[in-house]
Amino acid sequence: MIIDFHTHIFPPEVRDRRDEYLRRDPTFAEMYTNPKAKIAVAEDLLRSMDEADVDVSVALGFAWRDHEDCVRHNDYLLEAAAGSGGRIVPFCTLNPASGKAAAEVERCALAGARGLGELRPESQGWDLNGAPGDLLAELARQHDLVLLFHVTEPAGHDYPGKRGLSLDSFRRFLDRSQGVAVVGAHLAGGLLLREPPPEASVYADTAAARYLYEPQVLAEAATGPWAGQLLFGSDFPLVAQTSALADVREAGLDSAALARVLGGNARGLLPPTGT
Repeated sequence: MIIDFHTHIFPPEVRDRRDEYLRRDPTFAEMYTNPKAKIAVAEDLLRSMDEADVDVSVALGFAWRDHEDCVRHNDYLLEAAAGSGGRIVPFCTLNPASGKAAAEVERCALAGARGLGELRPESQGWDLNGAPGDLLAELARQHDLVLLFHVTEPAGHDYPGKRGLSLDSFRRFLDRSQGVAVVGAHLAGGLLLREPPPEASVYADTAAARYLYEPQVLAEAATGPWAGQLLFGSDFPLVAQTSALADVREAGLDSAALARVLGGNARGLLPPTGT
């Protein structure tokens, strides 16, 4: 089974009314002002999955500042997942600074959300290692949700949307939230190149790795201390799922390591729900 743990879909109205959303949200404007920045909807993702032979995709929300924008995006993610026959797994979005996050997380969890993400505390203006982060960890424990963060690698080139959560803040949150299942996007901001995972519930995904790291890094990560905690992620539609899969398959992994990265590790983190 192939599981893509990092994809993005938006409600069609965001694609169709892009200019309006560019004016409304500074992080969205940073990432999507360029007309070449792709905005995908559920049908695009399902078509891509068919082409790439991907069985399941985690579809992530966006770090909107406005609570109502979060709600609209969550409604779409939950609807898309419900109509996908189990192929789309929804990770909903929230802004803990809104004062309405707890009720929204409960609503989404009851409707089938399996996690929260892609979380960008610094883009939304809240402190991951303060009261909002403590609330987030408690909500994840209460509803058995996975947290997926965009983690900013401290080195490398700049790009739209690079900032969202510093590696230092991410590391401190991991120490504060032991036992919460956490995924660091983009090889956890390079954390897996620097130190072993702090505990068994911390994971890293490979999203957009082709733009950030040398090819041999995947092979080293898949056979090192993170071997059981590395998840395939494409960052669709930024990277085509076919291309992201080719990157992993051409990284020189043996069959066991390849099976772990492409789905085995993710199945342990997201066991079937029976629905």
